[in-house]
Amino acid sequence: MTIRLVRPEDAEAMAALLRANREHLAPWDPVRPDSYFTLEGQRDVIARQVASLRAGTEYPFVIEQDGAIVGRVTISNVVRGPLQSANLGYWIDHERQGTGLTTRAAAAAVNHARDELGLHRLEAGTLVHNTGSQRVLEKLGFVRYGLAPGFLNIAGRWQDHVLFQLLLHDRDAL
Repeated sequence: MTIRLVRPEDAEAMAALLRANREHLAPWDPVRPDSYFTLEGQRDVIARQVASLRAGTEYPFVIEQDGAIVGRVTISNVVRGPLQSANLGYWIDHERQGTGLTTRAAAAAVNHARDELGLHRLEAGTLVHNTGSQRVLEKLGFVRYGLAPGFLNIAGRWQDHVLFQLLLHDRDAL
């Protein structure tokens, strides 16, 4: 398993992976238009992510296993200055859940945030009932610090999220 920054030529593989996981991701994602799951839709998404990467506000990675893209991990909403913080998000192909890939990919992103980006803190939020994602965060040392009522519009309704953070300063690699 490796992570690498997304590239424009990943659009076709991402569209196919998202179509294969559309039902699986629906309870955890915002409602997406049909165009999101197309080649052109993913070209647009990746173009926006590459622009955010150039601006230093987002680091969109793909998760690869055996040469195939099997998921995503993203460091987003990067804030510099005295905060030096960002958000961490991730998902994995439904057929690879429970294999440890998500945890390893998220750990690689955490290390990148600390070692390459010099960030001090990462934050992640999960739906209250998303215990699998919460386990990933806890394995990485994230600490639950709050509950955000009606935090994000997921699956067509405003839903509560459990908030986690990980302080990276003076932390060894995962």
